[in-house]
Amino acid sequence: MEDKEMFPKSRAGPPAGERSDCVWKQAGVVRRKECARGYQCRECVFDRALRRVARENREKKEDRTPGHGRRRSIIPWQERLMERPQWQRPCIHHMKGHIEYRSCTNEYQCGPCDFNQYFLDQFTVHAAVLPVETFEVKGIKLPQGYYFHPGHTWVRMEGDSSVRVGIDDFVFRLLGPLDRIEGPLAGKEVQQGSAAISVFRGSRKARMLSPVTGVVTSINPAVWEGPGPAGSPYTEGWVMLVHAYRLREDLKNLFIHEETKAFMEGEVARLYELIETVEGPLSADGGLLGDDILGKIPKLGWDNLQRLFLRYSPSES
Repeated sequence: MEDKEMFPKSRAGPPAGERSDCVWKQAGVVRRKECARGYQCRECVFDRALRRVARENREKKEDRTPGHGRRRSIIPWQERLMERPQWQRPCIHHMKGHIEYRSCTNEYQCGPCDFNQYFLDQFTVHAAVLPVETFEVKGIKLPQGYYFHPGHTWVRMEGDSSVRVGIDDFVFRLLGPLDRIEGPLAGKEVQQGSAAISVFRGSRKARMLSPVTGVVTSINPAVWEGPGPAGSPYTEGWVMLVHAYRLREDLKNLFIHEETKAFMEGEVARLYELIETVEGPLSADGGLLGDDILGKIPKLGWDNLQRLFLRYSPSES
């Protein structure tokens, strides 16, 4: 049954800038809807459903076929906002809570918009990455809400198809302090499961796999210029921003929530087994993983760890 209060007949909509309100609500297309996905609209089932209904309504209008019920009032949120005076049309970045109020001057055509390009090039890169809630698996810190690749890289959603990519805590504990981290330059394309990030310790180099397919839009100069992340690998220690144009397919190959926990428990168990083969039996519970495991147990082998845990064979270089 349709929610009669969900779809208004016609109205200008509530003031923009309510950070928890869905953009369809801010535009006045629906009466009630809170965003629970961090404004990652392209991955939102509700957004896809309304876009489909809006498309069907447009087709019916072109065919002069009358619609039925309140659903016939649904049009794209951009079109509803275009019914307002220009100065009352909020920029999408304001609607998502990223900036103070700014009106849209480009009829919601973000591609050719100079401000949108500025925002993507500057604001997104330098915006503060807030601390995240983490849990631990045998001393390995894992953040809530991140996706993880089997090669120990992570993905954090930034909005639409933009994602932030980095290296997980397991790698920093396993390989020890790194001298530097390098990734592709902006504009380069990366492929999920292919080498994209390089980490260095002394004369040794290890390759790490990209968790997504897409085009690199920015890199983190703080990571490139220093020995590893200055803070948490999940906040200040991100490596690159990627426009992941096939994100929906890529996410199917990544872990999240309980899947991540189970994956990391398996990785720690494999590491314990490897340590026992070179060092002898461990204590019954194995203990918590400390820092610089390779430095303390060099017999584990840099290339061997790269092949077993980073899922990359040095022979592929």
